[in-house]
Amino acid sequence: MGWEQWVAVIALVVAVAGLVIGLVVLRALGRRTPPFSHEDPVTTPDERPSGPPAVVFNPSKSADGERLRALVAEVAADSGLPEPIWLETTVEDPGVGQVREALEKGASVIVAAGGDGTVRAVAEGLAGRTTPMGILPLGTGNLLARNLDLPLTGHRDMVTIALTGRNRAMDLGWLRIERPRAASDPEHDVYRGEPGRTEVAATPPGGTQAPDVTAGEVPGADLDKEHVFLVIGGMGFDAAMVGGAPDDLKARIGWVAYFVGGVRHLLGRKMRATLELGESGQSDTFQARTVLVANCGRLPGGVVLLPDAQLDDGWLDIAAIDTRGGIIGWADLLRKVVLQGLGVRRDLLPYSTGTIEFRRTRTLTIRTEEPEHVQVDGDLLGEATVVHARVQPAGLVVRTA
Repeated sequence: MGWEQWVAVIALVVAVAGLVIGLVVLRALGRRTPPFSHEDPVTTPDERPSGPPAVVFNPSKSADGERLRALVAEVAADSGLPEPIWLETTVEDPGVGQVREALEKGASVIVAAGGDGTVRAVAEGLAGRTTPMGILPLGTGNLLARNLDLPLTGHRDMVTIALTGRNRAMDLGWLRIERPRAASDPEHDVYRGEPGRTEVAATPPGGTQAPDVTAGEVPGADLDKEHVFLVIGGMGFDAAMVGGAPDDLKARIGWVAYFVGGVRHLLGRKMRATLELGESGQSDTFQARTVLVANCGRLPGGVVLLPDAQLDDGWLDIAAIDTRGGIIGWADLLRKVVLQGLGVRRDLLPYSTGTIEFRRTRTLTIRTEEPEHVQVDGDLLGEATVVHARVQPAGLVVRTA
């Protein structure tokens, strides 16, 4: 092993040690930005709707469905609530149809019992409505539950908050992708060659053939529709990391599987992109490993990636992340994330190989030169060359402690 590799290994070890120390200090000081920017009025029990609670349960998760159903019924009875409605998701319908059925039956709260995909589906069905969404986090990442400081262990505590907790209004993010132009699609790839002659390109002039796009982990995903996200959507390395995490590994080691899946993409190519911010009309062209569009900024492991993002501020927080120098650059990036989680925003080092550039907007468009993977809250959508995103302020009511 040469000296360059030793330097990289040492830098990575120092960064990991710094992360551990930083997380301990951060939890001790409690200096992170609160998830909500303002306090909502407290709803008294007499003001709550009187309908039954409904649970949208994903049976593919490892939770014991019958035991969980009995616990929900027990907590509901102890709280003076009607007998709960129990609805299970399917591959064809991951939750939106079940939400519609629950609303038709007069549900007073609809609880998403599953992973981040189930939470997204229930949130999509409740977008713009006053009926609250509760969460029973049973998945790998449990991204929204972490940002809401909900309990991730102890099913009784989860159920109690989901059925009787406090209602808070939060923003929703919406993301739409455009399919890359396929060389086999005459509608897109007809171009003018010699004067008076129209040809169909086998490969578009001045570029390479774009691959066909298929939906990823989102069942029946329509690439032309808007996809809701509650935490983070991303384009580039982070989406490739999501796609590289095998399901069996996630079942064994949890959210750490995403980092394992990302190792083989650490030294991959960078994306060349243009970022267009809707309100200002500002347009920036840049190179980056990934671009994140966030509604809130806390990730598994206590990592605070976007320290200013809050669930109800009416903004999307954008982070363009880049690294140089191989593993050293990723180690330097990790150092920056630890420091900003501790409230240190200004980097005191004169030279940096890992960078994070922040922006805020309500609408944006990302355009890339080559197709890039896209994900929303850990669900892979496929590949795209254009991403549109917008925020829906106070688009969802959610149950919190």
